[in-house]
Formats: sequence, structure tokens, C-alpha cells
Amino acid sequence: MSDDPRPLFEPVAFGDLTLPNRVVMAPMTRNRAGPGNAPGPLTATYYAQRASAGLIVTEATQVSPHGQSYPATPGLHAQDQIEGWRAVVDAVHAAGGRIVAQLCHGGRISHPAFQPGGARPVAPSAIAPAGHIYGPDWSKRAYEVPVALDRLGIEAIVRDFATAAANARAAGFDGIEIHAGNGYLVDQFLRDGSNRRDDAYGGPPERRARFLAEVVEAVADRVGGARLGVRFSPWNGYNDMADSAPERLFPIAGKSVAPFGLAYVHVVEPVGTATSIARRIADAAATKLIVNGGYDAATAACAVGSGDADAVAFAKPFIANPDLAARIAAGRPFAEADKATIYGGGARGYTDYPDYPGDDGA
Repeated sequence: MSDDPRPLFEPVAFGDLTLPNRVVMAPMTRNRAGPGNAPGPLTATYYAQRASAGLIVTEATQVSPHGQSYPATPGLHAQDQIEGWRAVVDAVHAAGGRIVAQLCHGGRISHPAFQPGGARPVAPSAIAPAGHIYGPDWSKRAYEVPVALDRLGIEAIVRDFATAAANARAAGFDGIEIHAGNGYLVDQFLRDGSNRRDDAYGGPPERRARFLAEVVEAVADRVGGARLGVRFSPWNGYNDMADSAPERLFPIAGKSVAPFGLAYVHVVEPVGTATSIARRIADAAATKLIVNGGYDAATAACAVGSGDADAVAFAKPFIANPDLAARIAAGRPFAEADKATIYGGGARGYTDYPDYPGDDGA
């Protein structure tokens, strides 16, 4: 494996998005939204510090109050949230970066404590995930059985995604990423472990992909497919997820969004996966591929240099290394993040990680 990082520093066009390098900042929940779930000045500083990434994908951002899964996560459904995100986007652009908003609905990964009026969360089927969730006060609570969505409920959520996408464009974002992974609502529709429906949204993979396709179509109508990506996690069991045949399902899901001319798909798949399907998903979707899943500088450069991927997204390395692209380019070591400050809190462990001594950025 070559230590030559140069493949990561060739520019690339993802639809209407032009990336100066192929080091992408992956979405990461940091639980630091302020009152009204609006991002504040610290969030603007945090993302601007990392603007040397070829592309920044924001933390998962709920499309409605019903879509919230965790404490202090931001939304894009209210005016103060739009204004907060506008300050973030302006700061990233002023630092020379590009940023897309990752839109998400938690579905069954929620709790009545988060839901307006204390309602039960919604899902494709009335199947509670195993485990516990942290409530608004950070106390552990058992998941409850969600309400299976009817057709009107599905249509309302599709509209919520479209409205949030329009709000993201109003905030100045360069594009949108739909979160269709990690066990949240779109993923819940895709996988047969959580989708037991017998209507047009359940059964064979082609029907389970219908909700995804409707969300993507609605968002593409607002922002254009050339500024739109989709994130999948075919092997990820997080949030009690499972599917009987992911190697069949996910290329079909990719094919379902091909008509919309996506800028990219973003696939979470551990580096070196023997039965890799990431490129098959991207080929089915007729678009570029970002991979994510434990890559380091060498494996990332190899993936891009070999054509296995068009870009590589890094998650935790970006927490403690705001200048990650420059460190990779110069062959410098990565700092380690403080695990105790990843979720929640203030500036400590969020905006106080320094660049490498003497670094001026990439």
C-alpha cells in the first residue's frame, strides 16, 4: 500500500459541487445545539475550523420536531434554526469551504419525551428497537413501540424533507445529503428487520425503497439532484438494524434514486470489507462514491487511487484534527479526540483542538 497521499488531493466534481480535495468531513452528532435546537456561534466556529475539507457534511439535522432522536440536536424547520445555520454556512464559506446539510428523521429512534404532545414516535412498522435512548435530560429511557405510518403520515414526512431542503438552501448550504443509514427512518423503511409492511412500501426490496425514492424526488425538486447526495450504511447494525439480504437490497436502493441525477452516494462500509457493495450502489445510482468506515490516510489514498472510491469521509479524526487535510497531505500524525467531550457540552472538546504546530491549512 502506497503512502502517497496525492490521489486525495486531486479536485473532483460531484454534480454541481466542485471539491478541491477528496478528504470529506463525515456527519457527526455532537449535541451542542442551543435553545430551540438552533446552532449557535460555537457551531459556526467548529465547522469553519474544518473548512479545508473538500466537503463538510453536517451532523444529522431533523426535518421536523417529530424527527428528533437525541438531546440538543439541530433542526431545519424553524426560522431561528435557518438563521443559525446561515451563520454557520457564512463562516465556512468565508474560510473557503463547502458544506452540505444532512437531513434526517429519526423515526422509531426517538421517545415521547422528544415528541410534540408526548406522542409515540413513528416508523414503517410497529416494532420497537432493542435498547435505550437518552432523553432530553440525558437520562436513559427504554424505547417504546412506534406507531406504524399510514399513507398520509408518509406523505407529510416527505413534505417535511422537501421543506427542510428549501430551508437549507435559504440558509446558503451548497447542497443536501439525505440520511438513509444508521437505523433512522429512511433506513427503517429499507431494511426488512424493521419494515414488515404488506403495502406499496413493504415486501420486496423494490417496494421498501419507495419511501427513499419519494424523499429524494421531493428534495431534488427543491434543490436539484446535482446538489444532492444520499448516505447508506448497508452493514451497520446500529439502532438494532438488520436485513436478510443487504447485498441485494442496497444496489436496488441505489437504482431507485438513479433517475434524479445525484451528486454522490455516501456509503458507510468498514475498510477492507470482503463483500464490498459500495461501488455497486454508486454504479446503480449512476453517480460518484464517498466511502466511510475506519479509513486512515494510507487506506484512503489507496481507495481513491485504485478507483474503488471517488472520495473518503473521515469522522472522529476530524474532531481532534481541524486541519486533517493538511496533516494527511504532509504525512503528519493525527491527534486523538477526548471521548468524554464528544457528545454535549461547550467549547471544550469542540472548538479548542489546535491545528498542527506551524500549520497554515491545506
